[in-house]
Amino acid sequence: MSEKKMTSSRRHHLKSLVLQVAQTWLEKEKKERAEAKEAYMAENCPAPDTSGDQATLMELCKKIHAALDKIDEERYDIEAKVQKADKEIEELKIKVVDLVGVKKPALKKVRMSADAMLKALLGSKHTVNMDLRANLKQVKKEVKEEPGEAVGDWRKNIEDKADRKKMFESS
Repeated sequence: MSEKKMTSSRRHHLKSLVLQVAQTWLEKEKKERAEAKEAYMAENCPAPDTSGDQATLMELCKKIHAALDKIDEERYDIEAKVQKADKEIEELKIKVVDLVGVKKPALKKVRMSADAMLKALLGSKHTVNMDLRANLKQVKKEVKEEPGEAVGDWRKNIEDKADRKKMFESS
C-alpha cells in the first residue's frame, strides 16, 4: 500500500515539474514574441517627427491617414480572398463526401418481438398488443363435397363420347 502512495506522490511530483517547465517555456515564448514585435515596429514604423509648426503636423496627419486607408484596403482585399478560399474549401469538401459517399455501418441482427419493437418506437406509455389473432372471430370450415363422376370403367366413357360424336355428325 505504501508503494502506491509513493508512486502516486512521485507521479504528482513529476507532473508538477512538467507543468513548471512548460510554464517557463510559455513565458520565454511570450517575451520572444514581444521582442520580435518591437523589432518589427522599430524597423517598419519609425517614430514620427512631431517637432515643427501646425502645417507640418497637419501634413504628417494626412500622410498617416492615407497610409491607414491603403492598409485598410489591403486588409479588406485579403479578407475577401480568404473568404473566397474558405468557400472553395467547403465546396471541395462537399464534393469529396459526394464522391466517396457516406459509409453506412453494418447493421447487427437483433432478435426482438413485434411487441418489443412497437414499445421501443412508441415509448412505454403505449401498450401495444400484436396478437392479431385474438380479436378475430372463429369460423368453422365447411367441407364442400363436389359432385364428382364416379370412377368407373373407362371403356364405358369412351362409348358415351362416341355416341355424342355420331349425334353431331348426323345433324
